[in-house]
Amino acid sequence: MPIGIIQSLDHEARGIARQDGKAIFVEGALPGERVEYASFRKKASYEMAHLVEVLAPSTNRIEPRCPHYGVCGGCAMQHLDLLAQVAVKQRVLEDSLWHIGRVRAEEILSPIQGASWGYRHRARLGVRKISKKAGMLVGFHERRSSFIADIQQCDVLPPHVSELLMPLRELIGALSIAERLPQIDVAVGERCTALLLRVLAPLTAVDEKLVRNFADQHQVIFYLQPKGADSAYRFYPESGPQLSYTLPEFGLELEFRPTDFTQVNHAVNRVLVRRALRLLDPQPKERIADLFCGLGNFTLPIARSGAQVVGIEGSAGLVQRGRESAQANGLSGQVEFGGANLFQCTSASLGALGHFDKMLIDPPREGAIEVVSALGENAPWRIVYVSCNPATLARDAAMLVREKGYCFVSVGAVNMFPNTAHVESIAVFEKK
Repeated sequence: MPIGIIQSLDHEARGIARQDGKAIFVEGALPGERVEYASFRKKASYEMAHLVEVLAPSTNRIEPRCPHYGVCGGCAMQHLDLLAQVAVKQRVLEDSLWHIGRVRAEEILSPIQGASWGYRHRARLGVRKISKKAGMLVGFHERRSSFIADIQQCDVLPPHVSELLMPLRELIGALSIAERLPQIDVAVGERCTALLLRVLAPLTAVDEKLVRNFADQHQVIFYLQPKGADSAYRFYPESGPQLSYTLPEFGLELEFRPTDFTQVNHAVNRVLVRRALRLLDPQPKERIADLFCGLGNFTLPIARSGAQVVGIEGSAGLVQRGRESAQANGLSGQVEFGGANLFQCTSASLGALGHFDKMLIDPPREGAIEVVSALGENAPWRIVYVSCNPATLARDAAMLVREKGYCFVSVGAVNMFPNTAHVESIAVFEKK
């Protein structure tokens, strides 16, 4: 078996060694370690490899907490100390900015982090009937596979949700449509937990009774989704608590549906919103844009400052939820929500919104290159950019700095997904 020295981690938390000019990506290896590996994919310039044995371990290596770690694909960093995880993500962020965008920030912000376990308030669980085992599997996919991992617990989920994994197996296995139910979406709110069943066939009367009994026993709410996201509806109980999350520092509560996008980590999201507001520094009478605003996660806190905020979002449902939350929180006079496809943003469409003193951008993984390209002479003097993809942030930052006349003031990592390789960040740009 070949032996290598791991030099760094890539964006998927794989150790990188080099042999004869080739990059060797070794799953489960850490920087500084001397490891034995076995390649399972060989290309001209790189190889993908399994870790066979750690011959000289890193001081940051720890024993994974989860008994399913290594098989389940939900986590990639449980073998790495939490503080080291954050440092790795900061390095991935900085490396992406430089190697992709050739930009560096004037200041590196302290990373945002929180608890490493029980944080995941949203999750999509796969479901599969295993005929030879005469049973069901409910959980995340196996690493590099479409199969569902055989897990009995998940410590990144809130404990009460983890405890539902085995009972859910029994419930789904007892339904007549067990083979027509491919996934369960979990959403945990302040006052309730919702389980959304993706049903490709109608429930029978017996099925409905089983689902109702499960809801009563485990104190959960069931939604059914027979087609697309818009088809999801509350099944049982039909009334009672609604899904919501709070931003106590700003005196806000935002309701959402289980199909709506919200941040999975409520605690880290609160710190992120606080950081974003400090960096944006909204002032009364300022006019501020919140692009890709969702249901108002940043829009409504900005409005609490007294600024006038325009939130733009592509999903009509999220726009409606944002308006409802603004009214419920007494902010309708400070906020205007509008629907637009920002991936088709042009100078004309952006200019039609009027002048903004400042702007917050929180795009999906694709980034916001169309918005950045559309910025003209009337552009805001400060932009706070919240990113979930270092590569597209780097691309957009390069355009802001080299073509749009902005200084790259600061950037910092956000550990929204502990124990995974996912890197989020927040950056600030200001006009020179």
